[in-house]
Amino acid sequence: MTSPYDDLDRPPLDVDALTHAVVRPDGLWRSVTVVDETASTNADLADLARAGAAEGLVLVAESQTGGRGRLGRTWTAPPRSGVTVSVLLRPPVPAVSWPWLPLLTGLAVAEAVRRVGDLPAELKWPNDVLVNDRKLAGVLLERVETTSGPAAIVGVGINVSLRDDERPVPEATSLALEGVAAPDRTVVLREVLRVLEQLYAAWVAGGGDAGSGLAESYARRCSTVGRQVRVDVPTGSAVAGLAVRVDDDGRLVVATSSGEVAVGAGDVVHVR
Repeated sequence: MTSPYDDLDRPPLDVDALTHAVVRPDGLWRSVTVVDETASTNADLADLARAGAAEGLVLVAESQTGGRGRLGRTWTAPPRSGVTVSVLLRPPVPAVSWPWLPLLTGLAVAEAVRRVGDLPAELKWPNDVLVNDRKLAGVLLERVETTSGPAAIVGVGINVSLRDDERPVPEATSLALEGVAAPDRTVVLREVLRVLEQLYAAWVAGGGDAGSGLAESYARRCSTVGRQVRVDVPTGSAVAGLAVRVDDDGRLVVATSSGEVAVGAGDVVHVR
């Protein structure tokens, strides 16, 4: 177990301030829970979802020992060096619209980072958040089938005070490494939850239709569109060409030598 006094440059999250800021009787978020350590906030919320929990739970870990990223990758960070949060949602929209949920979450993170850190945060399709082409944050969506209907567990990891010698890969960055002085994790998480609530409410009100403004907002922040890319798809093949747009289903459309290809999932490499 870590102590609040282990690293004075990395104070614990202020759960009372977070609760006061984002939990309202008429709002999306019903509770904010901060735990000192857990294997996976996504797995913990998935268990609560299967037990019948309603949407609106927010679970944050000061340290996560078994975190996972997209495509089965591991995700680790020093205790209290970032924001590791999962939220439980039950979107009342058609299943065909669900692929927009992680993209929507990535957009919320990018907008929150712009507000808090005044940084040029952009999106790498589908949901990585970049600053100056370095990865600041990522999103992982897991769909859970429960007796009360499907639930979405959306996990977010944001590097806040990660130091140069702590970067897991050379292309990783943090708010501190990008020049934000003494970044406050409580403020970062507060803004992420506020923006996510706004975007989610608008998306749900539109029946999951990305044409209500979400697609346009996402495209405006997406640095993948307009670049030469290689997309490694789950089948093991790759799609290479110019990323021309994100379609109404949230897929990346790539103009290849043999025509346009819409990719629903994959690992994107921005070709320099």
